[in-house]
Amino acid sequence: PVTDGSRELHSLCAQLEFLLQFDLKEKRSFFGQRKDYWDFLCQGLARCRQEHEGIHFVTSLDKLKTPVGRGRAFLRYCLVHRQLAESLQLCLLDPENLCEWYYARSPFLSPKRQAEILGSLYELDCVTFHLAL
Repeated sequence: PVTDGSRELHSLCAQLEFLLQFDLKEKRSFFGQRKDYWDFLCQGLARCRQEHEGIHFVTSLDKLKTPVGRGRAFLRYCLVHRQLAESLQLCLLDPENLCEWYYARSPFLSPKRQAEILGSLYELDCVTFHLAL
């Protein structure tokens, strides 16, 4: 199993975060806080009318104050519960939502790149992750 001490885990999470932040449009909350991929994931899952346990879990963690921190916790939750590919795929189903959050260079706006990314993420479902949540 992959644990918190794994170098590969840190590299994987950094690459996932890079993908989710690449060409992300700058958005701000009502109070001026910059939105991040966490907000994109929340909105995408909400639009699919999916009650996602990972969203509930992360929002219940009082120590997490920033969208980046919440996003990282969500990625870890999804890896442990083998839900990362499915969760991201649900967020990518709505092309209007994608265009609202990402500029044209985002790999999520390319059907070929999107399929490659999701295929790789579905392969991670075979990997056991034992991570501190």
